[in-house]
Amino acid sequence: MKFLLLRPKEQKICNEGSFYPASIHPPLDLLYIGAALEHDGHKVEIIDFNVENITHKHLVNSLMLSDAVGISVYTNNCKTAANIANEIRETDSNIPIIIGGPHCTFFQKHSLTDIPKADISVVGEGENVIVDIAHSLQGRKNLSDISGIFYRKNTIIKSGNPLQVIDDLDSIVFPARHLVEKYDYGASSGFLRMFKKKFTTMMTSRGCPSKCSFCAQYGNIIKNYGFRERSAENVVGELQEINEKYGSVMIIDDNFLADAKRAHKIFDMLLERGTELDLLILGARVDSADKKLYTKMKEANVKFVGFGIESGNQDVLDFYNKKVTLNQIRNALKLAKEMKFLTYGSFILGAPIETKKHIEKTIKFACSLPIDIADFGPLVYQMGSSLWNDAVKNNKISINEYLVTADFNRNLGNFTAEELHLYVNKAFRRFYLRPSYILDQIHIALSKKEPSIIINGLKFITSI
Repeated sequence: MKFLLLRPKEQKICNEGSFYPASIHPPLDLLYIGAALEHDGHKVEIIDFNVENITHKHLVNSLMLSDAVGISVYTNNCKTAANIANEIRETDSNIPIIIGGPHCTFFQKHSLTDIPKADISVVGEGENVIVDIAHSLQGRKNLSDISGIFYRKNTIIKSGNPLQVIDDLDSIVFPARHLVEKYDYGASSGFLRMFKKKFTTMMTSRGCPSKCSFCAQYGNIIKNYGFRERSAENVVGELQEINEKYGSVMIIDDNFLADAKRAHKIFDMLLERGTELDLLILGARVDSADKKLYTKMKEANVKFVGFGIESGNQDVLDFYNKKVTLNQIRNALKLAKEMKFLTYGSFILGAPIETKKHIEKTIKFACSLPIDIADFGPLVYQMGSSLWNDAVKNNKISINEYLVTADFNRNLGNFTAEELHLYVNKAFRRFYLRPSYILDQIHIALSKKEPSIIINGLKFITSI
């Protein structure tokens, strides 16, 4: 069979200042699905609407060569995905349309109502499920016997067997990155120009051992969906494969350094085998900062580390169940700076206990840290987070609302949504318009011999 896998264009909803737009990273979920299908003997094509302007004719031509369509659905592209499904159905009334992704996991049965032209919705991890679906389309398996799906039978939405969590992540085939070789991810990002050309991403674990109250987690709605890691050997094996064709890779785990023993082993193996990749770690907690580990990371060519800092107030960190201290944040950033890592920090404004003094303190705290990229956003109650669950129980949010700003008018915080966005803009201006910061970044750009960083920086400064 031939499968056409689509990633609809994602729309920014809450934080227009985010440094990490969808267009700069490959659709890793579809690359895993594509790999599973190819491993089972099927052909696969991927179209990424985020980085390619797809005409109706282009889509029709691909549909004519395909036996089934898969669409990756996130909260911020659900409406776009529904429109694409409508366009597909108008072109071919019979081709099976399969949807999957976070929206389908959090909304499960309801996702087929949100995208009424879809036939099957996959809940949770799809690598094994998509192969079963392919067998069903070939007449070799009944949909009712497949785990973790909802499907239409005439006008009725039915469910398959209970979903099964993949315990052994090493059993999953490496992502089929060749399916997106036609795209240059990161080409438009000044941030990524500081690293070796040809960029990709990878994931070495699933789930998160932390329980931050603002974070949407599959584990909050899927039984037994705990934190699982790939073995160090499996991780290094994929990095060696990536090293053959790519210059830099971003590890997008929620918490890549959660298991210190595994992290040490990974970097020891990389140092022993000698890869040339620039390594970027998107998710690291400040309480995992350790000089011995960070020294190995530097020797293994780690260039970037991202931290979820969230607030400059200890009571707010405690409210979010971050289980870190302000001193741990300061120490982690200081150590990262010593290692000359490029650093990123995310901040959230608008916790229900926050006052103007709290927000001012967070902005001041952010400006005091040696961060290269700061990302500010309003608190958003996300479906799958404990904050969202509590708000639903207290009738502040309806069960069908999946992204709600912490708005005073809805008794979700002490500021209106408009006030929070003004504070977010203020935070961006205060952080990025400091003369000391600007001079420091110019120095970094010149040392990297990448003037485009300065140009992109000036564009960003002008925008704020």
